[in-house]
Amino acid sequence: MNPGRSALALLFAIPAVAAAATLRVGPGQPFATPCAAVAAANHGDTIEVDAAGNYAGNVCTWTRNGLTLRGVNGRPHIPANGQHAQGKAIWVIAGNDTTIENVEMSGCTVPDGNGAAIRQEGTNLTLRGVHFHHNQNGILTSANPASTITIEYSEFAYNGTGTGYTHNLYIGHVGRFVFRHSWSHHANVGHLLKSRAMRNDILYSRLTGETGANASYELTLPNGGLAFVIGNLIQQPATSQNGAMLDYLSEGAGANTDHRLFVVNNTFVNARSNGTFLNIHPGTSEAPLARNNIFHGAGTVTSHAGTVLDHNYTGSAALFVDPSNYDYRLLPTAAAVIDAGVAPGNGAGESLAPVYQYVHPADAMLRPLSGAIDIGAYEYHAVADLIFRDGFEAN
Repeated sequence: MNPGRSALALLFAIPAVAAAATLRVGPGQPFATPCAAVAAANHGDTIEVDAAGNYAGNVCTWTRNGLTLRGVNGRPHIPANGQHAQGKAIWVIAGNDTTIENVEMSGCTVPDGNGAAIRQEGTNLTLRGVHFHHNQNGILTSANPASTITIEYSEFAYNGTGTGYTHNLYIGHVGRFVFRHSWSHHANVGHLLKSRAMRNDILYSRLTGETGANASYELTLPNGGLAFVIGNLIQQPATSQNGAMLDYLSEGAGANTDHRLFVVNNTFVNARSNGTFLNIHPGTSEAPLARNNIFHGAGTVTSHAGTVLDHNYTGSAALFVDPSNYDYRLLPTAAAVIDAGVAPGNGAGESLAPVYQYVHPADAMLRPLSGAIDIGAYEYHAVADLIFRDGFEAN
């Protein structure tokens, strides 16, 4: 047999892989709505949605894999307008490896009370630069231990029905959840962020109940898991319905056998007259680590007697630039925390050092370092807001 002829025959026997296409949505474009484009899309396609369009009630479900839906020329808004897909959400994503960028979604209600902007049923989802508000849930995911959910540069607000069972974010039993450079606030009785993931990376974000709000936990990881909570601003208002701010393992481990919790360089602010900053179940088998955190206001630092407390600040001194507006950057006079931290070290084989710090709203910048690390989510620097900005910008 001629080896060259055989190789040539094999080459032509392999079907050609179609190049990914870009489908455009909006006035004057081939598709009037995002869901019309989704119905025509192939695996791996990109759908660009012009913000000028009217997409009220544009609900759908899809099974295509590798889709990217991206808002352009501003941020397109998809209000539910009384509609829902499968009684679940505005968009039900059953495909794998989906990316949603720069989209606003609101107003989803369904008969069972669990309506969401997005119901994630496939494997792997990235949300970037989204704004989900006034839904029964902002996002609700199914249980999928093979799945990673990544949310960055995004805002979640005013989601929840008031029952305490619906939340700004509700992440189910997935393999990993990454939440960074984002803002969750004003949940309606429910939690600002709830995750049952096996691993949680809660990084450089703002979880603030804020004045007049009635949310419950600011952050709850009810089944434990490996958790890195680094560089966040976490604020509890006086009107919060639950005195605990970070809740860990309160509902039993379930399938999560890893009980390692690392709480490093966060700023916690409690406006209640009492409460618990770290509500950690006594059944947590590994000693939790709390290092270089500000625990500002009244309350118990931790409910877990074995928590390793290292170079944290507790008290109510004037440390912040404008706390009434949730600006928790450090005053130059905050001597109790400036240069008062310790090297964050490593945990679970990974560095615990904060690399970024939150920039409002839903953005981030590299954390400038000079001398010893400061306690809390911010490094004091006179010109910090003028340099090193590193955020998501919509088209």
